[in-house]
Amino acid sequence: MKQLLKHILLRWRVRKYKFLSTISNKKGKPIYVQPLLLEGNGTIYFGHNACFGIYRSPYLMSGYGYVEARGKQAEIHFGEYVAINNSCVITAEKKITISKNTVIGYNCHISDSSFHNLAIDKRHETDPDPQEVFIDENVFIGNNVTILKGVTLGKNVVVGSAAVVTKSFPDNVIIAGVPAKIVSEIS
Repeated sequence: MKQLLKHILLRWRVRKYKFLSTISNKKGKPIYVQPLLLEGNGTIYFGHNACFGIYRSPYLMSGYGYVEARGKQAEIHFGEYVAINNSCVITAEKKITISKNTVIGYNCHISDSSFHNLAIDKRHETDPDPQEVFIDENVFIGNNVTILKGVTLGKNVVVGSAAVVTKSFPDNVIIAGVPAKIVSEIS
């Protein structure tokens, strides 16, 4: 009985967040396990079987995913079979690409902008220089990871939990730390 009630409550929350979403242009249909709020004036593309939320994982009932393509030119692309755990935050002012077969842990943050100008006298203005984020195929990103603007992660990269990724990395490496650095290669 509790499982049924939990499932009904979760389905209601998913519908509520779909209703509250304000995205101007959405292409494709994601799989909603956890509620997902889609915001912005840009475009969000979902590949086949892009899934948001995991049943047996933290934040399922208390959190929600947040994906925002802010301005009209902003784009976010989710490839086929991308699986994103609970409570992700992905925000683009320019472009973020998450390629096929990528797996992302819970509570991860990905952004292509600082969102505020870093100049002291212009702090209340937007970032004048957003930079694309590109995550290649078959990447595994652990829990509580932050990926900042301008980062490219090559194919098969593994990102350790709680890493802060501030620069790009090549194919087939394991990275971890704050800031992230290569700790091993994948053969």
